[in-house]
Amino acid sequence: METHLADFIRGTPEGNEAEAILRACVHCGFCTATCPTYQLLGDELDGPRGRIYLIKRVLEGETPTAITAQHLDRCPTCRACETTCPSGVRYARLADIGRAVVERQVPRSWHARLRRTGIRWLFTHPWRLRFILALLRPLRPLLPVRIAEKLPARQRLLLQPALPHPRQLLVLEGCVQSVATPVTNAALTRVLERLGCGTQSIAGCCGALAWHTGAQDQGRARMRGLITRVEDRLQAGAEAFVVTASGCAAMIGDYPDIFRHEPPWAERAQRVAAALRDPSELIAPAVEHWAGIGAGKRIAFHAPCTLQHALHHAAAVETILARAGYLLTPVPEAHLCCGSAGSYSLTQPEISEALRTRKLAALTSGAPMFIATANVGCELHLAARAAVPVCHWLELLEPANSLP
Repeated sequence: METHLADFIRGTPEGNEAEAILRACVHCGFCTATCPTYQLLGDELDGPRGRIYLIKRVLEGETPTAITAQHLDRCPTCRACETTCPSGVRYARLADIGRAVVERQVPRSWHARLRRTGIRWLFTHPWRLRFILALLRPLRPLLPVRIAEKLPARQRLLLQPALPHPRQLLVLEGCVQSVATPVTNAALTRVLERLGCGTQSIAGCCGALAWHTGAQDQGRARMRGLITRVEDRLQAGAEAFVVTASGCAAMIGDYPDIFRHEPPWAERAQRVAAALRDPSELIAPAVEHWAGIGAGKRIAFHAPCTLQHALHHAAAVETILARAGYLLTPVPEAHLCCGSAGSYSLTQPEISEALRTRKLAALTSGAPMFIATANVGCELHLAARAAVPVCHWLELLEPANSLP
């Protein structure tokens, strides 16, 4: 694709990066076949090809409008287009660059700013979220359905004494996950103990919510804080950095791209990303420890977009579950987003709900006993309307808390 970038970005590190990405796109349109919003809305500008065109025009100097921002906002950044693209276009990175420019040039309404500020204020601080949930849970019957369904049920942890192990792994506590679904990391701890590994919890936000709600500077600050904490633990002898929420893991995996123009943070981000491990990478070589635990139970696996299109570990998780004895039911349109997409369900509720309805129909088409997933956002979003229990897939390996 031919480009003529405007003076404000031509020759800058971001401009050079965007130009290379734009020139890789041949506008073949293969991406539209796997884009959830294009499939739902049928508008070229609500698909990757159209959004790339909008970003190109903005970077070439055309003044963006509220309509431009709306089409970019409607993208859940699921990255299915990247999996489909035969030219290897790095759409998500281009979207980050384009959105930052549009965010600076198109003022948002006061209620949109309030919503996004509220998301960052609440969900990136576990103690605030814990306090709000404690207030709202008793009032659930009195609340509007859209609010009540978003309140996760309280999870009770089966506390077990930590055992000493020579091998130590870092585990990200997470923001929402540490409050809403703490059994996920508890299950990981038991899994890793079977493998002879101890765990060290590490607090801190990955920066994804700020990054994707228009506050990239705030997101970078949170990323730098997490990078520093992880580096300190790695230097003290921790072997790797395990993240159970695929959304957070995908964000951390993108740190090298985000900081590539900011030495020495570029090198530090690369070290942390290199230490990142998905639980499936640790479990797959020793899956015989869980042989038969599934006892033929029917489950549907929802592979979050971040797991399948960013991290590329979906097949490994499915293989682990199958070898553990679970019967995986077929899931049509498995590549499509469930509509959670971090804060997307809060900023684009109508589209998010339509995507969830479509996803739940696909997930339950094979009559599963459970729906398993790999990201806290997807888990909570699907559980609010699912007719069967929804859990993190690690809970199916160590079902000590609540699974029947």
